[in-house]
Amino acid sequence: MDHDEAVRQNATERYLLQELDPGIRDQFEEHLFECQDCALDLRTAAMFVEQSKIVLAEAPAKPATVAVPNRAKAGWFSWFRPQLAAPVFALLLIVILYQNLVQVPHLELAANQPEAVPYASINVSTRGTVQTQVTVKPDQGYNLLVSIPPDAAFSAYTLDLYKPDGGLQWSLKVPASSPDETRSIHIPGAGLKQGTYKLVVNGIASTGQSSTIGTYPIELQIQK
Repeated sequence: MDHDEAVRQNATERYLLQELDPGIRDQFEEHLFECQDCALDLRTAAMFVEQSKIVLAEAPAKPATVAVPNRAKAGWFSWFRPQLAAPVFALLLIVILYQNLVQVPHLELAANQPEAVPYASINVSTRGTVQTQVTVKPDQGYNLLVSIPPDAAFSAYTLDLYKPDGGLQWSLKVPASSPDETRSIHIPGAGLKQGTYKLVVNGIASTGQSSTIGTYPIELQIQK
């Protein structure tokens, strides 16, 4: 079992709840010795469960119901009564504990981990239509490397990425710079669909006039 498979199967949560089949459980336990991310998730989730038990055990018993006059006029403040407030505060405390013990450490670890992301490379000086292909995982982004040769006629460029259905995904304006500088643009994974995207590169003159330099197809494959 690799890390992606463990995440897809919610192995950490199911392991703590004893919902894994014996074979899958053995694979996950072997995976824990190799994967620091899953080991950290398991430790923090176990701490969360233990802290939740303590909080719930310490929640005060439900007090006797006290008659409240003019109940019909109490409005939305009527929920703030002792017999309701204690469970609500206990639930809020559990949520805070979960965020501090599970979510925040996991996000900090992910933010500090290097990641090799897919990339597509486009050289604007290339003549003809050269299709670039890139393969990503679901909801995974990629880096688009665009090399634009120097041209004294242009002071800036616009990069327009069109979706497979022809709609505009985004438009980005970049200034002209040193010869053959490659621009690295991160394409977010949210909303990406499999198909052929098109990058249209336009040169902008100092007068503001725009001229299309070229159109470059990008074949996006999404792993199932």
